[in-house]
Amino acid sequence: MMNRIVIDTSVLISALIGKMGPAREVVRQCLLGIHLPIISTALFLEYESVTRRQEIMDKCPLPVDQIKELLNSIYSVSELIQIHFLWRPNSQDEGDNFLVELAVAGNANIIVTNKVRDFRNAELQFDSFKIQRPEEFLRSE
Repeated sequence: MMNRIVIDTSVLISALIGKMGPAREVVRQCLLGIHLPIISTALFLEYESVTRRQEIMDKCPLPVDQIKELLNSIYSVSELIQIHFLWRPNSQDEGDNFLVELAVAGNANIIVTNKVRDFRNAELQFDSFKIQRPEEFLRSE
């Protein structure tokens, strides 16, 4: 069964700026159709915004046009989910709440993030999905 996953922006950025590593492997497996990334409008906008930051572009070995092409490839294999219910307040980091809402609305199995601690200290805990770092996610397959 294909995993339905939410790829946190921290993982996408790690995949962009690292030459190798688990974040890049997670993205590669999604592009190959091994896992189904789910995305919301809020996550789409965050991907777009963060990848355009100068400090990210300076660290990324890809030119801007290839970053855009990679994002478009990710979008093409992702399922867009509409979020109708908000689960707030939940995380201490307000920026993480929409990822939990996406995971719930999209029936995700896993949120893949580099910020696991932020999610584990949330007020609401959900048994329907796991929170894992990229390396944990790849080991658990």
